[in-house]
Amino acid sequence: MGTPAFPNLGEHCSVEDCKLIDFLPFTCDRCNQVFCLQHRSYLSHLCPNANQTDVTVLICPLCAQGVRLVPNEDPNITWDNHVNGDCDPSNYQKVTKKKRCPVLGCKETLVFSNTVRCKDCFQDHCLRHRFGPDHKCLGPKKLNTGFSLIGGLRNQKGELSSSQTSSGSSKWSLSLLNAASSLRASAEAGMQRLAIATNQALQKAKDGMPQGSADLEEQCMQCKARFSSVNALIDHVEGVHERHVSHVQGKVIVDVCPKCSKAFRDPVLLVEHVEKDHGGSSKS
Repeated sequence: MGTPAFPNLGEHCSVEDCKLIDFLPFTCDRCNQVFCLQHRSYLSHLCPNANQTDVTVLICPLCAQGVRLVPNEDPNITWDNHVNGDCDPSNYQKVTKKKRCPVLGCKETLVFSNTVRCKDCFQDHCLRHRFGPDHKCLGPKKLNTGFSLIGGLRNQKGELSSSQTSSGSSKWSLSLLNAASSLRASAEAGMQRLAIATNQALQKAKDGMPQGSADLEEQCMQCKARFSSVNALIDHVEGVHERHVSHVQGKVIVDVCPKCSKAFRDPVLLVEHVEKDHGGSSKS
């Protein structure tokens, strides 16, 4: 078996009746034995471990849930564990009951491909009854945003005054109308008092400010002077503060050449002087 160059080349088939030398053998992933091309499948070499990785699931007739059988375990034990633990008979109707079209007389079963939800009534219908007139759609529900209590009570008061009835129900309606009217009047009076107090506070704040200070919006950060515009503030800073700073700093900032002791106010002129007169070297 093999060649002088490749002594381990090729192996015998593990089947007793075959024992064929195959130079490209197949190794079974279940029993880890070597087989030839003819006996490489599980059925051909009768692999004893062929069913170890298989998954078997049974549908429970009580709850319609899947029960997975555990390998190397008795199915009866697995079934008893499911019945005594996770089994819920109330789930059977939810799983097995098929959703149908709500239109009277339609027996169409609704699935993913034939289900259309109406945009007005938000109900699922089949393709035949997907339009509003086909399933007699009532349209979207209109919300009553108005406060109709007082209006209804006023209408009821007018009807009672016209008919001049004096029953117990009319007295109760009149008392409720009076209570609602008094509540509304007190709310309006409270809003008026709040508006008056707010206006008085604003007037006091305006009276407490100095005359003309509302027009001066810009303030200098150095002398705290106030100006009406940004341009006026810039002119003030450039004319007063920057002139003073440049006058003071002009006496101090002087750069001296380390070779010839020549003074320069601008560092750029000093660099040009060193590069031109001293060959770019500042070493003395």
